Amino acid sequence: MPALQAPIAVAQPAPRRSRQARVVWGARAVTVGGDAPVRVQSMTNTDTQDASATAIQIRELALAGSELVRITVNTPEAAGQVPRIREQLDRMGLDVPLIGDFHYNGHRLLTEYPACAEALSKYRINPGNVGKGDKRDRQFAQMIEAALRWNKPVRIGVNWGSLDQPLLSALMDANRRRAQPWETRQVMYEALVTSAIESARAAVDLGMAPAQVILSCKLSGVQDLVAVYRALAGRCDFPLHLGLTEAGMGDKGTVASTAALALLLQEGIGDTIRVSLTPRPGESRTREVVVATEILQALGLRAFVPSVTACPGCGRTTSTTFQELARQIDEHLRAQMPLWRAQYPGVETLRVAVMGCIVNGPGESKHADIGISLPGTGEAPAAPVFIDGQKALTLRGEHIASQFHQIVEQYIQQRFGSAAAPRA
Repeated sequence: MPALQAPIAVAQPAPRRSRQARVVWGARAVTVGGDAPVRVQSMTNTDTQDASATAIQIRELALAGSELVRITVNTPEAAGQVPRIREQLDRMGLDVPLIGDFHYNGHRLLTEYPACAEALSKYRINPGNVGKGDKRDRQFAQMIEAALRWNKPVRIGVNWGSLDQPLLSALMDANRRRAQPWETRQVMYEALVTSAIESARAAVDLGMAPAQVILSCKLSGVQDLVAVYRALAGRCDFPLHLGLTEAGMGDKGTVASTAALALLLQEGIGDTIRVSLTPRPGESRTREVVVATEILQALGLRAFVPSVTACPGCGRTTSTTFQELARQIDEHLRAQMPLWRAQYPGVETLRVAVMGCIVNGPGESKHADIGISLPGTGEAPAAPVFIDGQKALTLRGEHIASQFHQIVEQYIQQRFGSAAAPRA
């Protein structure tokens, strides 16, 4: 019998060290930072001038799990429609906070369209394009004054592709005078972090409460993003918004975003996240929300939807029944979540296992809340079902999939229904 060694520490994400901010719309306040949950954000790609199309897409994103939604406000026409978008959402019963994304002319739009400034819950400011020369400070101050007037938080979002060029040039000049100059990439890192922190301090000097300022420094490379956010987190305690900008489409964008965000979140860095995926033609915008929620759920930071464990299949699993059943169960649980969040509190923590043979099937099923082990090649045509770690029954015949589906539904009603008895 081997002797026990020192226990292996259970991996846990590091605690976050940021301040707490509050993003408020109506009676709802979304707390960001500190010990609040890491929040999921997304952005519309509709023309904001089309209030109905934008409100519909916001609804889709919110129902998919987005807790904050950003919209482009780039023209007077778009600014004029923001209150109407808010009104349509309110009529739908959606209190999701809206973030206005401003570039170049935000100072003018927030000043000339006060209804827009009031309807938004937060303003996004890019210090790289608020103005040039002596206009920069004045126009930045106008946006902060609007935030103060309407009691709105701001996100100061610096981007690799629209960096403050005078600041970068000054840092490049200073670097050339160093005895041992930094690499050009390192100077750009410093420019990103400096731009964000100096802009945040300027906002505070103008009267913003520190907890109402959120920072981001977005880049398109995984290692670049990790390096910059580690530096940013070490030099300030403002809440941080994470996102790999221009991540790409499909598997590339999903994998790159997951790699970057998971590394930082595990280190306790990040208070809100967005996965910036380029949708395929005709693909729903909600894909970026699904990926973001799955990242947080995989790390154990949040629970959004019940998890379905399924084996990948091998030579033992010649039938596609377990694959189809796993897909059906997963899609059904996800589709029902907008209703179930209120009807079955806690259902998002449910764990379901759909396995394809006897090797790992019974074990995984016992570890899940409810699981089934379907017969593999050469196995008896029987499917044991495990509930709360115990074998409850065995299914046989042609209707195993539909029967298990019904068992899952009954389990959810019994365990998470309003009249369900508390678990020991």
